[in-house]
Amino acid sequence: MIIKKKSGRSNKKNTIIRRWMINNLGLIVLILLVISLSVVYALQKYHYNSAKQYLRIRINTVSSVLTRYAQDSDVNFSAELRSTLENFSDKDKMELMAIDSKGRVQITSSGFPPTDNAEMPDYQSLMDGDEGYWVGRINGEKMMAISVDISGISTEYNAIRVIASLRNVDDAMTGYMAVVSVCCVIIVLMLLMTGRYFVNSIVKPITAINESTKKFAKGDFKERIERTTEDEIGDLCDSINNMAEALASTEAMKNEFISSVSHELRTPLTAIKGWAETLSYNVDRESVQKGVGVIRKETDRLSEMVEELLDFSRMQSGKFSLRKEKMDLLAELGDAVLIYAEKARRENIRMIYHEPDMLPFVNGDRNRIRQVFINIIDNAIKYSNEGCTVVIGAEEVGNKIQVIVTDNGVGISRQDLPKVKTKFFKANQTRRGSGIGLAVADEIITMHGGTLRISSELGVGTSVVITLPAMLDQTASAVESI
Repeated sequence: MIIKKKSGRSNKKNTIIRRWMINNLGLIVLILLVISLSVVYALQKYHYNSAKQYLRIRINTVSSVLTRYAQDSDVNFSAELRSTLENFSDKDKMELMAIDSKGRVQITSSGFPPTDNAEMPDYQSLMDGDEGYWVGRINGEKMMAISVDISGISTEYNAIRVIASLRNVDDAMTGYMAVVSVCCVIIVLMLLMTGRYFVNSIVKPITAINESTKKFAKGDFKERIERTTEDEIGDLCDSINNMAEALASTEAMKNEFISSVSHELRTPLTAIKGWAETLSYNVDRESVQKGVGVIRKETDRLSEMVEELLDFSRMQSGKFSLRKEKMDLLAELGDAVLIYAEKARRENIRMIYHEPDMLPFVNGDRNRIRQVFINIIDNAIKYSNEGCTVVIGAEEVGNKIQVIVTDNGVGISRQDLPKVKTKFFKANQTRRGSGIGLAVADEIITMHGGTLRISSELGVGTSVVITLPAMLDQTASAVESI
């Protein structure tokens, strides 16, 4: 049996704290280690050089004394050399040795000559013409030795040698290393505590954001993230809260849109079905004509709704297109007014059309422009009560044409006015409509290089101003799309 190993991400999360520990703290520890080693090395170098300088001063002092003895013919040089070494004041700290011409130690300040096979690298270095300095271990103890040539003042002796233990220096270096290590540990602990506090100040809000966004993904937009800091994280919390509010509003509008569209579709379908059943049993000519009229009217209403939805779908997918050509704006506006004149009369709404004698041509899609006019006039009648007035007019302003539709109907509240051109939004839920007509109309006018402005006051009425650029030349037709 073959067992397939699941591929995918490891269960062990590469958290921010873990990355900070590995990257930042690891780098800081490495830097502290390099600095501490450099400090210890520099201190060791300094103390070793100080010890070397002290030994050289002491042995040069002895060499100077011996030089004076050698210059005095009445003095027994060998006896004075022995006396000088045996009476050396620092013999408790270091040992002086006199080395004869055969390279053997003859006299020491301690009175005990070393064994014959003892190595003296400093003396060998001196004989080779080098500095005569050596640091090494003797019987496990670190020692420093310096040899000085005295063959020029004595035929019996080649050199004097001083050797001292570096135990005190190494003990001091051990203390320094301990102090440096403790300082480094304290620094790392402080960085660890402050770093974790800083990282947690980022991780905790992000964790809260993550939990909230998971709820948003499931459609629960009630959750809000508490802002605890006045920084970029706090701004992110506010942005996500604003996003949640916008999503909640969009979700509510979408649900309302679905409800409204369902209701709008149910009404004509119910009428069509009812009259179809009536006509199947009643063949009276008058009833047939009335029923066919209702069916035709409701079918047209359904077609308009479907076309509106298709236009919105094209806008969302970027396939909404225009076929522009030189057109007479007044002709399309007049047709739209004519279409709704009878409807306004039936609903006892007065419609006034101030038709100008002439307006410049515009470069536009006549069907889409008429669609906008129909939508705006339909809204004016829809949101007007019986006895209200709808006034329609057009004029040339500069190089632009303005079409103004004003009514004294129910109006729009101040808080709803900025949203009326938003998809799915309906300011008044008691009136029919899908809530996407104005969004489509605004997009059409924008694609023509114009603007659609709405001003309204609740209980007073609404005014819609459509502005389109007039043609300055006789451009031929063109096709544009988004």
